[in-house]
Amino acid sequence: LGYVENNMPEKALNLFERMPLNPNDIIYIVTFNACSKLANGRAIEIGNKILNQSLKQFKNNYIVLNSALHMLMRFNDIQRAEHLFELIEKKDIFTYGIMMNGYNINDEPIQSVKIFERMKKDNIIPDEIAYTILISACSQIGMSSMCQLIIDQIPLYLKNKPYIYSSLIDMWASGKVGSIKNAEQIFQSISNPDVIANTAMINAYGLNGMGLEAVQLYRQIPRNLLNDVSHVCVLNACSHSGLLDHARSIFNEIIVKTEKITAIMIDCLSRLFLFDEAQKVLDDYEKLNSPSLSMYMAMLSGARNSRDSVLSQRLYNRMKSLFSNKKDDLIAASILLCNTYSSLGQFEQATHIRSTRIKEFGKNVKVGLTWTEANGELVQFKAHDRSHRQSQEIYAELDRMSAELIEYGHKYDSSWITRPVKEDESVESILCSHSEKLAIAFNFI
Repeated sequence: LGYVENNMPEKALNLFERMPLNPNDIIYIVTFNACSKLANGRAIEIGNKILNQSLKQFKNNYIVLNSALHMLMRFNDIQRAEHLFELIEKKDIFTYGIMMNGYNINDEPIQSVKIFERMKKDNIIPDEIAYTILISACSQIGMSSMCQLIIDQIPLYLKNKPYIYSSLIDMWASGKVGSIKNAEQIFQSISNPDVIANTAMINAYGLNGMGLEAVQLYRQIPRNLLNDVSHVCVLNACSHSGLLDHARSIFNEIIVKTEKITAIMIDCLSRLFLFDEAQKVLDDYEKLNSPSLSMYMAMLSGARNSRDSVLSQRLYNRMKSLFSNKKDDLIAASILLCNTYSSLGQFEQATHIRSTRIKEFGKNVKVGLTWTEANGELVQFKAHDRSHRQSQEIYAELDRMSAELIEYGHKYDSSWITRPVKEDESVESILCSHSEKLAIAFNFI
């Protein structure tokens, strides 16, 4: 338990495997928690082994079953989690909450909403946590009508809870709904905004490209109503809006520079291709702390955008050396490296990296999806999708939009294409059929 609480899950699993006696339920709960935190190959093997051998033993212990359910969702094993969920006879609000949150983290927010409705049918009254998870699902989906419907359901005594109103601010402004005015209305309705509310609004401004507004609000807030998350959010706002001077000033004022705060500052510098300064910030951090993967990822992302293959390769090699156990993060890093070479037209090298990644990590990239709402209909798209019944009209609208953009002087950047262009393709046809653009065209028609 001490290892898990101090974010040392690997040591917790080492100790579990050395135990000579049969573990009790508490040890199983702690071990499932450790497996959830790691969610790597070893953790998946241990967690599934325990379930396979001892599931009948847990049949009437719903706390253990809930822990196992959370673990399976963290493993992205939705099918087995759903099976276990149905086996649990006495489902409580925690069981439903775990399923809802699991669907959210696995990019299936619609299923999260369905589970919420099922919970109500089972006469379980949603609490603050359940509504917070539901709001997060609505934020992912992006249906404004659904968002308003959810707001209308929330009891008045819960609407004043910090995590509810901060989640609502995030839903309106930071998710796919995109209504900064609605977020501001909620924020302004709070009589005495606390740390959570202030931070949520700073973050909302930042994610909507309103960096100056985020900085202004940050400067107005008393220091005792700011915390590390507030610092991270305002620096992130500066990073996305290119407000370098503000970022430097705020960063230098922060006394305790945590890992997240430092990583965001490195991200800000890397977005502006100031890699020497970013490296210095990273080096200063590593003088007193262990290396941070997020800092290297921020620099690698900047190197990809600057099309610097030498720096990208150096950073990737360093990451493989330092973080060999971080499988999913290394997959993401290899994609950035692959895209760097592709942007330079070095497709042979990019193909080699892609095939090496699959051999090393054993899986391909998860397909990105975009949801949109039009006339009350929720539609899902993936890149180059032609499954919708109006695909012909959608692609015709894309051609019209593309022609109009070119007429106004837009030039498509082939460096964003990460594979060789086929004979029946063009730069425009590839770049115009991303899932987001298909969703936009669908709304226009």
